[in-house]
Amino acid sequence: MRRQKRDLGQRAFNKGYQAGITGKSKSLCENYSDDIQQDWLNGWREGREDNWNGMTGVSGIHRLPSV
Repeated sequence: MRRQKRDLGQRAFNKGYQAGITGKSKSLCENYSDDIQQDWLNGWREGREDNWNGMTGVSGIHRLPSV
């Protein structure tokens, strides 16, 4: 059975969150369309906030939505 493709906005959010939680720069945002880029940046902001609050490693994983 084929797995359905995930929503591109959700996928960009997850990638942004992972970049933010690991402390990477927001300049690493890939070349997405404007709407998808905004999703990536929103994920990055939440990831950075969780990083600053000490939720790194396993404690930060719970924030990612399950697919």
